[in-house]
Amino acid sequence: MHVISSDEKTGIQAKERAKPTRPMKPGWVEHQEFEYKRHGTCCLIGNFEVATGQVIAPTVSKTRTEQDFKTHIEQTVAQDPQGEWLFVVDQLNTHKSEALVRWVAHVCDIQDDLGEKGKSGILKSMQTRADFLSDEAHRVRFVYTPKHASWLNQIECWFSILVRRLLKRGSFTSVQDLQQSLLDFIAFFNKTMAKPFKWTYTGRPLNI
Repeated sequence: MHVISSDEKTGIQAKERAKPTRPMKPGWVEHQEFEYKRHGTCCLIGNFEVATGQVIAPTVSKTRTEQDFKTHIEQTVAQDPQGEWLFVVDQLNTHKSEALVRWVAHVCDIQDDLGEKGKSGILKSMQTRADFLSDEAHRVRFVYTPKHASWLNQIECWFSILVRRLLKRGSFTSVQDLQQSLLDFIAFFNKTMAKPFKWTYTGRPLNI
């Protein structure tokens, strides 16, 4: 079974520094320009594979609609179309959408009447949709973290690595430059840094 922690990181800004960063040298700390030009934003939908520590099948787009998330999950499952997949997600409404229910029903060959959104059946409410999506009998299913506890999702730890290693000190000339930098960093991370997190809190921070 593939166990995947998944979430969106929205509003990632393509900020271009007004002047190049001055590198550190003997007797001098690094100097980073504080003025910058904004070129726009993008959204990263990430998948952290718990068993390997790799980030797989990322989606970089302008929006994070329910269709975007459904397409992201569809593309992820396509890596092993007949496999079993468990996605750990938070309580965001796009993670309990009609589009996602219909796709899971299709890929799991579920013939039940889904009902009508807002009126009846599985599609009636977010709760009924979540109950269906988390059904342990399904080959593709979702586990939802409690409200106000999204930090239980390991992708949040990886997002903090992304911020520290790339975004905090980066300078991007366009949204396209930012998007490519995100994909390049993910490839670099998977090749050189990826490893499973030790998911036991001891008081020591995850320094990666």
